[in-house]
Amino acid sequence: MKSQKLQLMDGIFTILTLAVTFSANVLAQTLFDTQSLIPMTFVLGVFLVSLKTQGYFWGITASLLSVLAVNYAFTYPYYAIDLISPECIASAVVMLIVAIMTGTLTTKIKVQEKIKAESDKERMRANLLRAVSHDLRTPLTSIYGASSTVIENYESLSKEQRLKLLGEVREDAQWLIRMVENLLSVTRIDAEKVQVVKTPTVLEELIDTVLVKFRKRCPDTKVQVEIPEDFISIPMDAMLIEQVLVNILENAVDHAKGMTELTLQVCCADGKAHFYIMDDGCGIQPDRLKDLFTGYLDRTDTPADGSRSNMGIGLTVCAAIIKAHGSEIHAKNRTEGGACFHFALELEDDDE
Repeated sequence: MKSQKLQLMDGIFTILTLAVTFSANVLAQTLFDTQSLIPMTFVLGVFLVSLKTQGYFWGITASLLSVLAVNYAFTYPYYAIDLISPECIASAVVMLIVAIMTGTLTTKIKVQEKIKAESDKERMRANLLRAVSHDLRTPLTSIYGASSTVIENYESLSKEQRLKLLGEVREDAQWLIRMVENLLSVTRIDAEKVQVVKTPTVLEELIDTVLVKFRKRCPDTKVQVEIPEDFISIPMDAMLIEQVLVNILENAVDHAKGMTELTLQVCCADGKAHFYIMDDGCGIQPDRLKDLFTGYLDRTDTPADGSRSNMGIGLTVCAAIIKAHGSEIHAKNRTEGGACFHFALELEDDDE
């Protein structure tokens, strides 16, 4: 079905290009009374068709139709076909060469782009696997160590010590659950057959749900909320957007050293709801900004103490979710200090 649609689009593009080329030549012949530009104009049309369409078929078809058009409408005797004239044969050869060479070059470029895209995908997958391996190993090691200590030294440990160790086990288990949620979201978004189902969601209810989830995980961090007082409805997959907002807020807690303020701001402009998550912490290293959402984050600076760090995975999930909603997410360092994350979602149509 997709291939047929591409063929149809290529056919329409070829017809429109040749029609525009023919009309331009008629106009040029009328205004300037010259035929010197006609062959070059048709060669340009053949080149554009060969460049923009798939394979060789439409380029060769355009070259043959161009030869017929030049022979019929712009070569004496007018409005008669004379395919054996030297000019016609030369034009056909030149246009066929242009079509074949252009088709060959564009095919090679498209194949190279496909290979590069596959290579980038494999690189991202390898980076993600390395990140997962490290980030899962750390809490699992902690859980194993804490539970082994409780089992082997149960009688000698005080109640406070046992509760402390069990609390660490619970904290690590909760972190693992969030990690699995992120990985499942990546799998869901990357699956070609799965489409994000958007339903109108009230902004205030969305923010309330996000804050409830965030407070359960980071009870000691306060979030300043700035949203419009008007009723705002946004088509979205609410659970996925909640995950994006919670991920970014948690990343600020984990990585924005020295943070004293964390702000979640939403404003409406140009038919979109713009979400901003801002902090006043240490900011993001400039060399990391370009790869922040790609899954390409280098793991060479992994903390020596084995502390958890899932920023790469969490933000990769955020980028995938926002892309599935037809938008993009961006990050930058603020001039006053700290970082700012931004994405926008289309507002609900008034007619709807």
